[in-house]
Amino acid sequence: MRIPKIIIRENLDQTYSDIYTAEALQAIAVLSPFNKQVKKIMESRIQRRHSRNSNGLRIQFLDQEGTIEGTDISVRDARSGNFEGKPVPQDLQRQWIQGTGPSAKPNAPLQNSIRNVAYALLSGADGWMFDGEDALGQTNNMSLDNQRNLKLAISRSPVFFEVAETVSKEINNWAEGFFGHPIIHNWEEQLDFTTVIFRARGLHLDDRHIKDEEGVAMAASIVDLSLYVVNNYEVLLKRGSSIVLYLPKIQTSGEAALWDKMISALEHHLQLENGTIRVYVLIEQLEATFQLMEIRAALGKHFVGFNTGRWDYINSVSDAMAWDPDFVNPNIESITMTYGYMRNYEDRVRRAVNTPDKSGNFALWQGGMEPNIPVGSAEGVSASMKKALQGGEREQNEGASGKWVAHWKMVHIIRPVWEKTGNQNQLGRKFPALTYTGLDAQGLLELENAPRSIDGARNLISVALQYGNAFGQGMQAAALKPADYFGNDNVLYLMEDMATGEIRVSILWEWIHKNAVISEDDPHSGAKNGETFTIGLFERLLEEEYQKLLLANNKDVHDDSKTTTLPISKEIVKTYVLSKSKLPWFIDLLNINLNNMDLKEAKARIQKYTEAFINDKTRITENLDF
Repeated sequence: MRIPKIIIRENLDQTYSDIYTAEALQAIAVLSPFNKQVKKIMESRIQRRHSRNSNGLRIQFLDQEGTIEGTDISVRDARSGNFEGKPVPQDLQRQWIQGTGPSAKPNAPLQNSIRNVAYALLSGADGWMFDGEDALGQTNNMSLDNQRNLKLAISRSPVFFEVAETVSKEINNWAEGFFGHPIIHNWEEQLDFTTVIFRARGLHLDDRHIKDEEGVAMAASIVDLSLYVVNNYEVLLKRGSSIVLYLPKIQTSGEAALWDKMISALEHHLQLENGTIRVYVLIEQLEATFQLMEIRAALGKHFVGFNTGRWDYINSVSDAMAWDPDFVNPNIESITMTYGYMRNYEDRVRRAVNTPDKSGNFALWQGGMEPNIPVGSAEGVSASMKKALQGGEREQNEGASGKWVAHWKMVHIIRPVWEKTGNQNQLGRKFPALTYTGLDAQGLLELENAPRSIDGARNLISVALQYGNAFGQGMQAAALKPADYFGNDNVLYLMEDMATGEIRVSILWEWIHKNAVISEDDPHSGAKNGETFTIGLFERLLEEEYQKLLLANNKDVHDDSKTTTLPISKEIVKTYVLSKSKLPWFIDLLNINLNNMDLKEAKARIQKYTEAFINDKTRITENLDF
């Protein structure tokens, strides 16, 4: 069989020869024929989206008499559990706390960059999802630095060991001040406590450094899957560890089936037994919630569990209902996991994982993200940690086998919620069987009364601007809060990633284009209860929040960004929010401006993207500098 050629940007195959090994490049080449299938399935995504918007259609459950796209599994069999799965592996049986974050820092030397991995593996988390997607900056060669740091850590290289020893002392110094005692007793043994998990980039993203032999940008999913598995599978298996991935942004069971084919093809290429690679699926898209059992069935032996999140999911609901003038979200702070459609989404996930497959295997439900960082005033930290613990207790009571945290300092704060139960997990806990009625569908779009305020709008605008700015500087994970709270240590910074920007511009788009009504008087802006949120009001608030960021100190807004990436972020936010045709992904506009610091060039790229999408529904996703 002829192995297709692939094209690598500049001389990266030489400068990253430890990552672009002959074996890894061969795997990418072997999987490269899937690139056309990924592009085709992404086109079908946009077509479904366009059809919904043009015809005023709500997402519906699949026809139970149909077959899952890309498989021979019937929808009826998937829903009843009549499909092949596999037991949860031993090192995933207890995942009380999973941490998440990237393995690399922007523009940092190796010894500094790899500290991210050391903090993660010494944190005491049961698992750590090293992020190649929403929380990993993509400037320059960060995706490759991320892979390099992971490989060095997993192989226990001397450079990683040296850094880990130093980091263990830093963690204990913090713990003695916060808890009154150290939390690491043997740092070398502690490194083996945490299960390594990797989140590949979603099907909607292209890699910035590789093209297929026809010169088409390679799907980032193919690259991430190949590089992570090929570079680490032998060490992981020898150590008795599972090879575990998180798969993001899946919208349909057909997309899950494509992932299953790619993973199976890689296993076959590496002569691994089918089902060796295990996957969690992040349920962060509304359409996926209509196809939970179908997604489980499509991934078969690879599937291990679902994760529920907040920002991404809210964004997907907003996007799916962009056509409906009556569907308008409230302030972002009001949309908690117990709010209307969020409560119903979580309920369906827990029922789906507790439906057995044909061999009686259940799956895991990993709860949502805790973004708090315990740094601030004593009062602020106390209040925020109390709220964080309440969130963990609620999810544990609802049936989650564990939770995510976005910062290593939160691991030992949240872990006791699950630790005190003594149960490894909640596999097979009894819940009512899933149903597929019109009422179920309505529940997944249930709005509840909640405020829309000018302060809420300022939050949306300020955080969106700050996130776009951080992204441009290579920090897709950033500690953020609205500018009005800079200097107020009672209000803690939250660790935020791409989803925080996506949902904020989506809600702003709703408020403007659906004539949202403000529900509270605001003395500062003069807006009154009952008035419409207009373009003029948005533009005024945008300018005010932008000026606050220009005046902020270097800690909150890096001074060197105020004439480079911050103006570009403002242009992107304004373009997205004011575009009459809602653009599909905020990240698209950010990606095409990576490594660009010139506002004039940014405006040209933004215009190129918006015209292409509005005219023929084409997304520009390749690296414009390649």
